[in-house]
Amino acid sequence: MNIAVAQSGGPTCAINASLIGVFRQALRTPAIDAVFGSINGIEGIIKDELIDLKLVIKTNEDMELLRQTPSTVLGSCRYKLPRTEEDSAVYEKILACFERHRIEAFFYIGGNDSMDTVVKLSAYLKEKGSSVKVIGIPKTIDNDLPVTDHTPGFGSAAKYVAATVQEIIRDSSVYSIQSVTIVEIMGRHAGWLTASACVLRANDELAPHLIYLPEKKFSVEQFVEDVRAMMAKHKAVVVAVSEGVEIPEENCRSGVVDNFGHEYLSGVGKALENIVRREIGCKVRSIELNVMQRCSSHICSKTDIDEAELIGAKGVEAALAGETGKTMVFKRLSDIPYVVKVESAPAELVANKEKFFPPEWINDQGNDVTEAAFRYFLPLIQGEVNIAMRNGMPLHFKLR
Repeated sequence: MNIAVAQSGGPTCAINASLIGVFRQALRTPAIDAVFGSINGIEGIIKDELIDLKLVIKTNEDMELLRQTPSTVLGSCRYKLPRTEEDSAVYEKILACFERHRIEAFFYIGGNDSMDTVVKLSAYLKEKGSSVKVIGIPKTIDNDLPVTDHTPGFGSAAKYVAATVQEIIRDSSVYSIQSVTIVEIMGRHAGWLTASACVLRANDELAPHLIYLPEKKFSVEQFVEDVRAMMAKHKAVVVAVSEGVEIPEENCRSGVVDNFGHEYLSGVGKALENIVRREIGCKVRSIELNVMQRCSSHICSKTDIDEAELIGAKGVEAALAGETGKTMVFKRLSDIPYVVKVESAPAELVANKEKFFPPEWINDQGNDVTEAAFRYFLPLIQGEVNIAMRNGMPLHFKLR
């Protein structure tokens, strides 16, 4: 039998580790012959743009380098499969590609929108009597997939955010004058990544002094009071804010959406900077971390990379056991010691759904997170990967 794997959605620094998990498990499985990589997600299956991964990943060194290389080596897409009644021709092309290449299992590495593809495609294949198995492998730095305890890619992004905020703390504290620094962090509707900056408290940092998440209604008046209160205690105040925080008084929305209807966000940090300048009048700046937090593999979490590979391998095992239309998920068994196991769940429980930051993990004032959040986040950022370097810079695997 042959299998195919594709990557979809926004890049992370762990998504290639999941690809290696699928690939390495296939090498360990005598029943599997070719492992095809689909270029640009499901679009590669539709257009029959596949590559034989065994021809490009040739050695253990290649596997290790790709495992620690950020972003999607096969390319990505944000293609939304239509419903079969709207356009069955697309599904016919997919099935024809599978049959042409004798593909009996397809693994889609992506977020909640990608699981929509898993649901639709597996249902179509069942209807047509096809034996092809479809398995979703989760990924997203947003950590907003239901059912799973966390998602591959999140731990490394959280580690980068925390390390960057710590460096911002050092930078902001060198002068004698009072200042406010606002750090805008990704998170459209769910504040997981912004909240994770609290892990700095494990190293006795007091900042970020204020944390604002989209799960809590934002008040400009309360924000100004919060900042004034922190300025009375600290010379340099650092604020972490999710890009998805709604500020009705300010225009922070572009109005542009992607194929899944998700709005492109930007500008919350700058809006808060203007509010502080107008209402308080101190030195203030805003920093938007933007795409850097997605693919910063130089400070990735070993736990994250290891788990990303593991969940990819478990996906192969699930398909070989006859499962289809499933998403692989983590179930946390313990915080201390940290223990998780991998299970499968129906993909429809994940597709097009979001898991929000627990309201009970936000303090009563809505400007910080609780100890429970700290305990949840800390295990996910543990460990360092021995990053391959050349000429003083990280080395990345690239398709040629």
